[in-house]
Amino acid sequence: VQLQASGGGLVQAGGSLRLSCAASGRTLSSYAKGWFRQAPGKEREFVAAISWSGGSTDYADSVKGRFTISRDNAKNTVYLQMNSLKPEDTAVYYCAARAGWGRHTPVSYFNWGQGTQVTVSS
Repeated sequence: VQLQASGGGLVQAGGSLRLSCAASGRTLSSYAKGWFRQAPGKEREFVAAISWSGGSTDYADSVKGRFTISRDNAKNTVYLQMNSLKPEDTAVYYCAARAGWGRHTPVSYFNWGQGTQVTVSS
């Protein structure tokens, strides 16, 4: 099963983007999903996560109040609405799945797909 992230692009600071993460093949609707990002020379970091039902969400402190994660299990898709973007949000954004719910580290997730580049200009 591949998780394909899309929707990235170049945007000015203060702008918005909406990322999508679609699963191909077997549905992963019964798994929690997470968004991570990785900037050049930096480690992959957690951004946001949503439980399989959508009833629980979690965010990194750096994006709270600006980013919103949601999911549509009927479409097998997870979204990340990013508002008030800052240059420090520039990174490749990845989505992945996990079983259960807990600390959001990259090793807790699987089915990493190719990311989508987000570039925020100042």
